[in-house]
Amino acid sequence: MKSVITIDGPSGAGKGTIARLLAKRLGYGYLDTGALYRAVAWKAREMKIDPEDESSLAKLLKDVSISFIGERISVDGMDVSSEIRTAEIGELSSRISAIPVVRQGLFEIQRDMCLKGKVVIEGRDTGTVIFPESENKFYLDAGVEERAGRRYEELKLKDLCITLEATVEDIKKRDTRDSTRKTSPLTRTGDMIYIDSTGLSIEEVVEKVMDHLKK
Repeated sequence: MKSVITIDGPSGAGKGTIARLLAKRLGYGYLDTGALYRAVAWKAREMKIDPEDESSLAKLLKDVSISFIGERISVDGMDVSSEIRTAEIGELSSRISAIPVVRQGLFEIQRDMCLKGKVVIEGRDTGTVIFPESENKFYLDAGVEERAGRRYEELKLKDLCITLEATVEDIKKRDTRDSTRKTSPLTRTGDMIYIDSTGLSIEEVVEKVMDHLKK
């Protein structure tokens, strides 16, 4: 399958930026799986659901309506594109994404969204679980300090209390949680093209991906 391009990697590696630019260059659709988990986390917070309460999360997933319009995302008809990009929702989504019932609940949604056309999909398990059959699978990485610096630059515009030190610790915590969870852990497999973006410009990373595409 060459119509679905997967990009996996740890938090702050630049997956979203690269996936969006790659999709635009190729004329593909783009799916940010992290936004789906953030949307579920936002809804769970609004409903005051304990992130460890699997039965309540399962009911939420059964009842909630999540949709994309371009790169905007809505939950039950409400545009939450800005609300889900806070440090608080990021931390909550990291916790919720480790819950098996949540990953299982979003599996079919992600598959269905991508099978409707040519798509670049990015996340933590897009090439291992969602589309293991893809022939264009990438693993995007960068050093912890660089990833934290990128994330800090994004978050400080929305959260004036955020610090670089706290962002570094958050990145390390997410790395551990993502790579050690029982369901769909973040994994780099042998059939993925590995790209370390440390010190590279966005355009240089996009070119590296383009050079390795099987067309």
